[in-house]
Amino acid sequence: MKHLEETPWWICDADDENYCAYVDTDSNYFNAEPLLLHLYPEFESFSDEEKDEKLEGVALAYQDIITEHYDNLATDCFNVKQFDWFDKPHWLEMKTECVIRSAYFRATRRYAQWITKQEGIAKETLDIKGLEFMKANFPPILGEFFNDILQQVLKGEEKANIIDQIKVFKKQILGGEIPLAKLGNPTAVKKLEKYSGKSARAGEMFTEILKGAPAPVRAAIRYNDLLRLWQLDKKHNLITMADKVKWIYLKDNPYKIDALAYQQHDIPEKISDFLEAYADRKKVFDSILLNKLEGFFSDLQWSLDLNPYTNALSSFEI
Repeated sequence: MKHLEETPWWICDADDENYCAYVDTDSNYFNAEPLLLHLYPEFESFSDEEKDEKLEGVALAYQDIITEHYDNLATDCFNVKQFDWFDKPHWLEMKTECVIRSAYFRATRRYAQWITKQEGIAKETLDIKGLEFMKANFPPILGEFFNDILQQVLKGEEKANIIDQIKVFKKQILGGEIPLAKLGNPTAVKKLEKYSGKSARAGEMFTEILKGAPAPVRAAIRYNDLLRLWQLDKKHNLITMADKVKWIYLKDNPYKIDALAYQQHDIPEKISDFLEAYADRKKVFDSILLNKLEGFFSDLQWSLDLNPYTNALSSFEI
């Protein structure tokens, strides 16, 4: 896919400007604003609907020009011959798919676009594909927040207002307004037995965790250890292979556990109290949401407010 993104530079002259914003397997996305401003100097004063109409007109015109050029392409490159009994020697055709008022292209098959016309029909559609916040292991409440911020940016919201919303959301997470149950990373526990070493022996509290164990597996092993340690395993189920759980980072605690998994439908009160006391809400915000926002802001050539002493994104003032 990397070569698809680089293709425009292979076919452009060295001093040409590349107006291709994104290339996929069978689609090309072009920035039409320079051409529209050239054709219509007063373009910025048009209503959004008028801008969409002008953009669609340009796209349809170029669609026909490229389709006509395919006749030469078929003959010169593919040696396709014209037959008297057939109108066209090939089936190559360029077709305008949609008019996009704004878009965000993160990488191949990872993008968001605000579609206002599709195949000539006016519509309002936000088409989002493959972005990190959509993954199944991303806490839904954080994904919903990121999705809302993304939509606002596509529709022209100011940077200052976006940052204010991030600050408010951070306060809600750190201040406990958002329940811990909504902040855990959802996942299915895999390879639990592979990374479980020797069981706790006399005088020991915890199972040996083998080198290379992923964070969710370590968190699940420690959950099972606490159930046994606190003699809760007779009333509550241990986490087993393929169980769906949530896990969350912990602050420094008496057991030196760095993360703990739990099952939403079967969580002992003592485990719940332990999580309330030691869950690291700040690390949840920083490691899960903030670093995704940092990448998004970097793509927009924006920056989050940095603490001048730590230079850490996680320290922007709230």
